[in-house]
Amino acid sequence: MFHLYITLAYLLISVYPFFRIKDLFISKGYKIWYILTYLLLATIFPLMGRLWFQNSDFLIHALSDFSGYLVPFFLYLSLSVLLFDLFLLFNLRFKMVSLDKIKAFTFRIYMLAAMILVSVAVVTAGSINLNTIRVSEYRIDVPRKQSKSDHLRIAFVADIHIMPNTSLRFVEQFIRKVNALHPDLLLYGGDIIEGNSESETINAIESLLNGISTKYGTFGIPGNHEFYMGRIRGNFFQKAGIKLLCDTTLRIDNSFYLAGRWDQQYQRRKSIGSILESVSPDLPIILMDHRPTQLQEASRTAVNVQFSGHTHNGQLFPINYFMHTLYELSWGYRKIRDTHFFVTSGLRLWGPQVKTAGKSEIMLVDIDFN
Repeated sequence: MFHLYITLAYLLISVYPFFRIKDLFISKGYKIWYILTYLLLATIFPLMGRLWFQNSDFLIHALSDFSGYLVPFFLYLSLSVLLFDLFLLFNLRFKMVSLDKIKAFTFRIYMLAAMILVSVAVVTAGSINLNTIRVSEYRIDVPRKQSKSDHLRIAFVADIHIMPNTSLRFVEQFIRKVNALHPDLLLYGGDIIEGNSESETINAIESLLNGISTKYGTFGIPGNHEFYMGRIRGNFFQKAGIKLLCDTTLRIDNSFYLAGRWDQQYQRRKSIGSILESVSPDLPIILMDHRPTQLQEASRTAVNVQFSGHTHNGQLFPINYFMHTLYELSWGYRKIRDTHFFVTSGLRLWGPQVKTAGKSEIMLVDIDFN
């Protein structure tokens, strides 16, 4: 169903510029060539999206990867055309540019070229942004209670969506950055692995992730994509050195409690209160919940810090503004009552290999226990 929504959205952003460009910029003698070329490009994404899951051929996967760039390209082409239409509407009132100049062949060519070049430039910048890992640093104070520690450094990531075509260079970059931060704890906030098949790349990534060094270990929770692809039953997490917490809690070194929830995709997941029933109030409590959907509920419990992902901060501008309306906190940090909430925009993403909203980030949170 999700793929259907994506396809419908793609059709919407590709149909509008198709008709407007044809009417505004394409001369009569070139319309048939324009229609054929545009339709050829526009049908690559939905076609390749289906073949990707049905075929392991390298060429099919390469074409599918290329088709993913067409989604943001058509999005920004559509926005560019919309801006030009708004300019035309504005120009009707204020007559900034004469009608003869607008109809001139040179003007039309320049405007069309500018729209295409801007769209390509934004997609290119978004691809570079995706592949550049950044560290977002925070520092908070939490009641110490009876913890034997006075400080805890947490590195938090989510939404890596590891697949057979995931770049090993990107994973190596991530591991170098995490190890350079010297975290006491590494947390994965769900949607870590995609697909249900093994490959040399997946095996290599498992070995690489085992090279992360922390004081207390590496822990994670499942996201919705682990459910979709059946990865929750696999052994990836064990091989990667990640201990999953699924509606469970751990008391770590008499310093803090770490709790993790099933994703809400799992209909029988426990409430936060039920998960914390066995937790005594003598230590700080850190919770992982893949989706930031129950912040008010969590803020009324003994949870001191919660980490979430899932939103990707919309991934593509201007979708991030839509995400702000869906979630109380779609990205960043907020304190509600006595609970500190962190929502990451994701270490990587799912779908088009472009990020124009947010960043590929590692959240580094230094907690002072006072």
